[in-house]
Amino acid sequence: MITKLAWRNTWFKPLNTTLSIILLTASVAIITVLILLQKQFEDQFSSNADGVDLVLGAQGSPLQLILSSVYQVDAPTGNIDYPEAKKWMENPFVKTAIPLAFGDNYHGFKIVGTTPDYLAKYDAKIVSGKIFENNFEVVIGSEIAKKLNLKAGDTFFGSHGDAEEGEVHEEHAYKIVGVASKTGKVIDNLILSNIQSVWAMHDSHEHAEEAEHDHGHEEGHVHEEGEAHHHDHDHDHEMPQISEEGKEITAVLLKFRNKMGIVTWPRMIPQNTKMQAASPAIEINRLFTLFGIGLQALQYLAYGIMLISGISIFIALYNTLKERKYEFALLRVNGATRFQLLYLVVIESLILCVLGFLFGTIVGRIALTFISGSSEEEFKMSFNPFEFVWEKEGFLFLVTIFVGILAAVIPAVKAYRLNISKTLANA
Repeated sequence: MITKLAWRNTWFKPLNTTLSIILLTASVAIITVLILLQKQFEDQFSSNADGVDLVLGAQGSPLQLILSSVYQVDAPTGNIDYPEAKKWMENPFVKTAIPLAFGDNYHGFKIVGTTPDYLAKYDAKIVSGKIFENNFEVVIGSEIAKKLNLKAGDTFFGSHGDAEEGEVHEEHAYKIVGVASKTGKVIDNLILSNIQSVWAMHDSHEHAEEAEHDHGHEEGHVHEEGEAHHHDHDHDHEMPQISEEGKEITAVLLKFRNKMGIVTWPRMIPQNTKMQAASPAIEINRLFTLFGIGLQALQYLAYGIMLISGISIFIALYNTLKERKYEFALLRVNGATRFQLLYLVVIESLILCVLGFLFGTIVGRIALTFISGSSEEEFKMSFNPFEFVWEKEGFLFLVTIFVGILAAVIPAVKAYRLNISKTLANA
């Protein structure tokens, strides 16, 4: 009965009520987005760096090296000499070394030369087809298969460099031999081949400019696939004889047998080579610290808005009390207790808060869907709006309720202390 009355009273002044709800919705929405963004951003960053102790790459910004080689976001710092990197990769301290050579791209998705270990690092299984073995065989990530509607057996031509508009390399078609399982990590948006393919493509790119007839000869091989399959196959096996001398790769992901290498290599490598060894853990922490300062400021802003909405609820309740003195006195005459009047005012405030919280949670998630869409375009990183971070969102709910109770305290006490006879005598 009292709750029903409270609900009716809430809409007695629709403008006041709407303003309070909008303010609350805005603050809850901002905080919800921040909670989800921070949690998912950190989860994605940590899960992609799992199993990488150090990254070996060209000298330059260590953060850029980590972002480009572990997260595939930034442009790489440059290339490193493969024979030189190989010496370090074969070091007894090293447990696994996964070389990465960035090649071309297809519709903006990077083609990365690597080894099957790279799939294993992300626990990616081959869902259909097989793993790449020969040159120009590629395994594509699950997102690419879905977005571009590709499957094992399809062929495509890459564009030069990492810009989607780069010139198209028509001398070699890439053949999709497998599709990787969905992992929710960067590998979902990559096209993987062996390193030899990246070198062969690079070489043929240089040769194509020098000799035209060479170019025709290579092209012939790809298009004869149907008639002369065995011939094509021999051709594939001839190619891996590309000499490693003077060849370059982009980076190496290293995992060590013990902590020793992690500590000593970042100092040793730059002293003895033209390379650097960067630690994903250190660089990502640095990134989170920068990222965290911005999030913190936004969070304070949102709690500020929540405080203002609390004040607006307080003013609304306080003002209507004056007009509702007689209504309260009549309720008392009809047998309502003092406590029931107190309860009525508090419930009105809480109705506003719960509505604000519900709308805020929904609006926040709609906003995250839009953010996810644009970050998917830019950084191939998506966020899930349907995840719930129970402890933080639960805390947010308690804060909202607390704001509501706080706003209702003074008006409720006034209602509680109402002097019936005086009020009715004045009426």
